[in-house]
Amino acid sequence: MGKRFRTDHINQSLLLPPSLHDWLPEGHLGRFIADVTEELDLGLIYRSYEGDGRGLAAYQPLMMVRLLLYGYCKGVASSRKIEQATYEDVAFRYLSGDTHPDHDTIAAFRKRHLDALAGLFVQVLQLCQRAGLVKLGHVAIDGTKMKANASKHKAMSYERMNETEQRLRQEVEELLRQAAAVDEAEDAQYGKGKRGDELPEELQRRESRLKKIREAKAELEREAKEKAEQLRAEAEAKIAKRREQEAQTGKRAGGHEPKVPDPEQAKPEPGAQKNFTDAESRIMPDGVNKGSFLQGYNAQAAVDSKAQVIVAAAVTQQTTDNNQLVPMIEKVIANVGSQPQAVSADTGYWSPGNVVDPHVAGIDLHIAVGRQKHGEKVAEATGPPPEDATLREAMEHKLRTEAGRSIYKMRKAIVEPVFGQIKERRGFRRFSFRGLSSVGLEWELICLTGNLLKLFRYGRSPQVA
Repeated sequence: MGKRFRTDHINQSLLLPPSLHDWLPEGHLGRFIADVTEELDLGLIYRSYEGDGRGLAAYQPLMMVRLLLYGYCKGVASSRKIEQATYEDVAFRYLSGDTHPDHDTIAAFRKRHLDALAGLFVQVLQLCQRAGLVKLGHVAIDGTKMKANASKHKAMSYERMNETEQRLRQEVEELLRQAAAVDEAEDAQYGKGKRGDELPEELQRRESRLKKIREAKAELEREAKEKAEQLRAEAEAKIAKRREQEAQTGKRAGGHEPKVPDPEQAKPEPGAQKNFTDAESRIMPDGVNKGSFLQGYNAQAAVDSKAQVIVAAAVTQQTTDNNQLVPMIEKVIANVGSQPQAVSADTGYWSPGNVVDPHVAGIDLHIAVGRQKHGEKVAEATGPPPEDATLREAMEHKLRTEAGRSIYKMRKAIVEPVFGQIKERRGFRRFSFRGLSSVGLEWELICLTGNLLKLFRYGRSPQVA
């Protein structure tokens, strides 16, 4: 007797309409996302449609949010791939209600409501708080370089802009001279009735490049002027402080008088660069490939130690982190409603000003003041630091105590796996949007979906208390 096989029903018409809820097993991430989105306040999105009765009926915003959140959770940010998944992936098809918005609709919805979508970060964070995943006992802060939606080869330095501008201007003038000579010859041959005002393609290309270079130069010059104005204000404040000190002591203050720059004379550094694709992105050192650089942004995250929930997220153009500590702590307090007990950060965040800033008063800071060589033994410290210790020496002493070392050694284990999960597990290595504002909102969207995955994996219910 031959082997028996189960019946193949591919050509069998369904006698009853299928239920979408039969498509996914219980406990699937897709069901979780569907439940979570029901609890989120999407009023900002819905209100944007009020009074707009034109055209065809729009797709349900709730359904579109489900698709985008699930897509970002699974590392699928491309609108084309999301559209394709609504046909080929059961979970996407379930979340779309067996509808198939095209990629233009998905991209337009995300772009239109990016601010509102990023605003869901705090709502998801509140769900994590209610589920007991956020304790604020220890928050670790770190940054990672993320590629911009632009190539570093599309960037040009101010010095090269000047050289290229001069060369292109000469080429344009030569092409115009040639065009005038051709026009003159054709007028002599055919008469003046022929229309010849169209620019040659080569001339159009050179003129468009020249226009872009001039715009980029003007932007760099504006930034240099703004920086000079800021430095002038700082220098004038220092001079005023010196005068006040001299008036009080009756003696001339020591040291050199601060130099006050003239913003009108400020010029960009020859190596200052501007990218023609995403002008707000910057050339930054690639933390993964030492010695190499990428065109991108510095993405910041503050992560709670309890369950690696991201409690604050931001993006900056600055390549270094030392100006980001206080703003990130302020974001944590604003998002969660209270300040963390302890905050750890690597040496990139160290500056004496960060330690004494009034916004971090009452927080137990653990910030490395320098890099420790591999295998280097550091003597353990006990008791309080010496009374005459500088801020740097006091922090170094603190990190050598048993309590300080036990807190700081957890920093890597708290924050760095989060970046690994974003880049390696979910595949986010490049932003989809351009411009600092849009990139910052997309980073919050990436981080909030990371928090959703934490909530899902810890088996917490999304129901609001």
